[in-house]
Amino acid sequence: MDMINDVLKAVTGTVSGLWPQPAEKPERPDGKLRPCSGTPNCVCSEYSGSPEWIEPIAFKHTKPGDAWALLKQVIDDMDGEVQSDQEEYLWSTFTVPLFGFTDDVEFRLDKTAGVIQVRSASRLGFSDLGVNRGRVEEIRRRFTEKSNEQ
Repeated sequence: MDMINDVLKAVTGTVSGLWPQPAEKPERPDGKLRPCSGTPNCVCSEYSGSPEWIEPIAFKHTKPGDAWALLKQVIDDMDGEVQSDQEEYLWSTFTVPLFGFTDDVEFRLDKTAGVIQVRSASRLGFSDLGVNRGRVEEIRRRFTEKSNEQ
């Protein structure tokens, strides 16, 4: 099985170089994550009234610094790559296996609310068939599981 995974990673790595880089580096206008553009290939927890809304990742029983470290561990466990790690903001990328599409996943630590806000969006295409929503739900599941182990 490891050999198959290695081959898929090699093919994906080669193909993903063909896809466009983000038009702009992800950022936080007004201290929040950017809203989704209205296409069904993006989810974001910052704007509860939008159809792209997804629940943020809660860390009520974990210290903010520990929650942030745990999030980075989950990203690494899921083969994501941290592109930028600033105070209370993290930008990571995930490559969709086989096709090599790159998705940008951003996080903002909201210490006051005890949550990590999240935005996950595809760089290419219109629909992602629920990949970004599913990824965020998997990040949440793993994060909760690991925080309960502590």
